Amino acid sequence: MNFKQLKGGVILTLLAASMCLQATAQVSYKTREEIPAKYKWNFSDIYENWDAWEADFKSMSKDIEAIQSLKGKLGENVDNLVSLLTVQENLMKKAYKVYQFVSFQSTVDGKNMDLQAKLQQVGMFFANMGMATTWISPEMIQIPEATMKQWIAETPALKPHAFDLMDMYRMQKHVLNEKMGRLVSFFSQSSGTAGDVFTALSTTDIEFQEIELSDGKTVKVTPGMYSHITSTNKNQEDRKKAYEALYDVYYKNKNTYAAIYQGIMQSEWANARARNYESCLDASLEGNNIPKDVYLNLINTVREHTAPVQKYTKLRKKVLGLEKYYGFDGSMSLVDFNKTYPYEEAVEIVTKSVLPLGKDYQAKLENATASGWLDVYENPGKRSGAFSAGVYGVHPYMLLNYDETLEYVFTLAHELGHTMHTTLSNETQPFATHNYTIFVAEVASTFNERLLLDHMMKITKDPKERIALLNQAIQGIIGTFYAQAMFADFEYQAHTMVEKDQPVNADIFAKLWGDIAQKYYGDVAEKTKYSNYPWTRIPHFYNSPYYVYQYATCFASSAKLYNDVTTGSKKDKKAALKRYTTLLQSGGNDFPMEQLKKAGVDLSKPEAILAVINQLDKLVDQLAIEIEKLEK
Repeated sequence: MNFKQLKGGVILTLLAASMCLQATAQVSYKTREEIPAKYKWNFSDIYENWDAWEADFKSMSKDIEAIQSLKGKLGENVDNLVSLLTVQENLMKKAYKVYQFVSFQSTVDGKNMDLQAKLQQVGMFFANMGMATTWISPEMIQIPEATMKQWIAETPALKPHAFDLMDMYRMQKHVLNEKMGRLVSFFSQSSGTAGDVFTALSTTDIEFQEIELSDGKTVKVTPGMYSHITSTNKNQEDRKKAYEALYDVYYKNKNTYAAIYQGIMQSEWANARARNYESCLDASLEGNNIPKDVYLNLINTVREHTAPVQKYTKLRKKVLGLEKYYGFDGSMSLVDFNKTYPYEEAVEIVTKSVLPLGKDYQAKLENATASGWLDVYENPGKRSGAFSAGVYGVHPYMLLNYDETLEYVFTLAHELGHTMHTTLSNETQPFATHNYTIFVAEVASTFNERLLLDHMMKITKDPKERIALLNQAIQGIIGTFYAQAMFADFEYQAHTMVEKDQPVNADIFAKLWGDIAQKYYGDVAEKTKYSNYPWTRIPHFYNSPYYVYQYATCFASSAKLYNDVTTGSKKDKKAALKRYTTLLQSGGNDFPMEQLKKAGVDLSKPEAILAVINQLDKLVDQLAIEIEKLEK
């Protein structure tokens, strides 16, 4: 265990937040001090004061010294290995608390330079800690596998670490020898240059265009302004202007973006071959032991079942009364619905919605919302968005910027799903296996969203609210499942070209995108000059290759588990709920595919993917019925 695992646990929860709404709160305060304590994080659950924090921070240096004293001794006897893992675990438990105590406070008070300084101080310590412990994995893997098995069987203290210890040997064939590893390390910084160029081109150096709207206002079309215009402006010509202004910026640099993307894929391919992988995809999946069939099953099954998406698009075109329908028309609301949901009301709705998961789950969720775990409202200096991040031995901390919209009610349910997943995992698992992988991270959150939809559809009689609810759920499936599967399809085909030494450039990428988009959307939406160039502005392609498919697989998993828990006989539902609860309690005690199989999901088979597709089809049909009722 090392800082990479701590950082990974934090990043996991923050990446999950990228799927959540980032809005401006309607309930806002001029200062953080004005916000009632019940709506703010309670930091004293981590440390009572800064003196206690300082004591732990200083003691971590002694832990590093203790670890260093065991260098060269791990293979001598089992006691040395146990000593290392014990000290390392104590160090990491403190590392979570030390880091998050500062990080959380900085999150809600970003203008506080003292906190920024402390954060840098912690970051520097962790960097030094990483350098001081690089010897551990190479030395540990020198212990013969048979010896390790015997030690684990005979030593109770090693039982919690058994999964990680034995997994080292599975990855051994991809571990570089010292000479090769040193050579490859010379290129580690340069291999990230292409991604840095993308970031600079797309953020630092980008110049967005201005347009004049039909009301005479002049606006600069940034990504945020584009989203605002396309979701709220009822004038299609205004939406078209915004679309063309935004995409033209990327289109003019299409050849540069193509060169950047080629450089990224070439770097990936070089690293994959150096480590004896057959493809970039194999290298990406191996860490979590994900079979390639899972990835291929996802993209192939979704590509063959795009009819519900096209049906929804046709329905939107009809309801909006458009002669021609474009991609930039996809965010417009189907009805005028501006109902607000005060925070207490939202908490009550979400709490009641999770009853199908049992009274114990519901009680834990209720406790989470009433115990200083949530930071609810926006304040000056607080970061935007929403996330849930755990502190082992304490509890999760959940950030919101609650704005009383329907979307944020769903965000509340989503993030509480993460919070409950972390709570159940931390309560059940030892520290060594408490962290769950990104591959399963979005299961609990999207499951909770579906339960919320069911509950709100039951309690509302407002036809416009019913339409807004159904549209919210449909947009969620298309954005989190279909769009991510489409992106994954593009990534796979683009990487395959590079691996086969085929030429790639802007025109080839554009044709590839167009061919995939045609499979997904057919001729329902009109084509434009810019239709085949969204690949130029999708950050995951450049910063996190082969990542987005996990959004889709998580959604598929939660759809299958939702069906199991909510349908069938009472006995079957009870058994399914027990399997699902066990999944949430299992942390990282097994490979994620195995964890999902135990819960009842096999992502290597089309059935799991079809569960989402069928769910979307039914929701679109239900939406059409609700719209017809409203029209009557």
